[in-house]
Amino acid sequence: MIPESHPFSNFLLSLQALFDGVLGFGESILSPGWRQNQILILLALVALAWVLHRVTGVMLQNWVRSREGWSKWQLRVVVQVKRRLGLIWFALLAGLLYQVMQNVTWPSRSYLIGLAATLAAIYVGIAFAARLVRNRPLRRMVTWGLWIYATLFMLNVADDVALFLDGVALTVGEFRLSVLTILTALVVVGALLTMARLVSTTTAATIRKNEDISPSMQVLAVKGVQILLYGLAFFIGVRAVGIDLTGLAVLSGAIGVGLGFGLQKVVSNLVSGVIILLDKSIKPGDVISLGETFGWIQTLGARYASVVTRDGKEYLIPNEDLITGQVVNWSHSNDFVRLDIYFGTAYSDDPHLVRKLAVEAAKGVDRVLSYKAPVCHIVGFGDSSVDYILRFWIKDPTGGLTNIRGNVYLALWDAFKEHGISIPFPQREVKVIEDSQLALSRAAASRDMPE
Repeated sequence: MIPESHPFSNFLLSLQALFDGVLGFGESILSPGWRQNQILILLALVALAWVLHRVTGVMLQNWVRSREGWSKWQLRVVVQVKRRLGLIWFALLAGLLYQVMQNVTWPSRSYLIGLAATLAAIYVGIAFAARLVRNRPLRRMVTWGLWIYATLFMLNVADDVALFLDGVALTVGEFRLSVLTILTALVVVGALLTMARLVSTTTAATIRKNEDISPSMQVLAVKGVQILLYGLAFFIGVRAVGIDLTGLAVLSGAIGVGLGFGLQKVVSNLVSGVIILLDKSIKPGDVISLGETFGWIQTLGARYASVVTRDGKEYLIPNEDLITGQVVNWSHSNDFVRLDIYFGTAYSDDPHLVRKLAVEAAKGVDRVLSYKAPVCHIVGFGDSSVDYILRFWIKDPTGGLTNIRGNVYLALWDAFKEHGISIPFPQREVKVIEDSQLALSRAAASRDMPE
């Protein structure tokens, strides 16, 4: 026999009381009477709400398609409303019927209908409020948790279920962890994390609007605020439900040592990201080259930097590579960039005229700076051409480098063609020796040809 004071005995008593309540409610529904009639009415309302959901859903979809210029948040709201039209219709129909029965017929015989209408309205409100939680698994957990709690509260069995869940516990010495404590911690921490996300989003928007703060310091400030708020939300939530974290200090230290060896690269990237933000060597909007990757920094994350190239590819470069590798920052101290292009002309063309035409052609191209005048020099005498280098400056590397080089080459082509300057290409002269096998083969072939 289990003593009555034993925790497991209390758990069994709570389970028995809950089972007896559910069994009694089921018997009352199956017995003929107004409770059974209310259940049949609710089933009819469910069927009617489903039909209205199908009809009005198509009408709402066609109406939205006829609209133009709607923002994303408006479309998201419409999508959520369309998904829950059936529940909304059921809440409206059940609430209207409940009011009619309360004022016209028998108020005491409409309790279940009023309860169903209230629960449906609460479910709709919880479903829309839970959209504030961005994380999908956490959002589903919060939604289902609130739905279950609202149902138990409206049925006046929340205390009995809480007592039952508190009886399912793991006790080790003075440490006791029950299912109720775990569920309460999840709900409280989820709510606090949601509040922390809202506050951090508002704070981040305010920081980004401040033009007195550099872009790198803006990113650092936003990351610091997010870490602070999320950390406070977690520890406050855990402490709010009565979980003592001091006993986990030794265990967390051992786990930290193990994670330190296994996550060296991750920690290195995190530290490198902080260093990049502090020394301002790279900031959002800078144009960089790293190996064969050329693009501009879109975002600086805790682990990587997002670099977008001219062809739309987005590279996620670890922060450690930006610290230890050789990075070309085209816009670190200023936006001035000098570009070099190489070309050659024929030996018969006047080099003085070629240099003059090249400089004038480069000056006429958009984005080429005129107050930093282009220059052209001879760099060598090649096998087929006189080789030149043309140097010019631009101030907008974010606009691309390949396109400006192509425009300058095209301007050189037009200028040289207009003034008769030729651009030679390699030519080879083949001389056939008379006594060679090829010469004898050709002679024999010519003799065999018919006249």
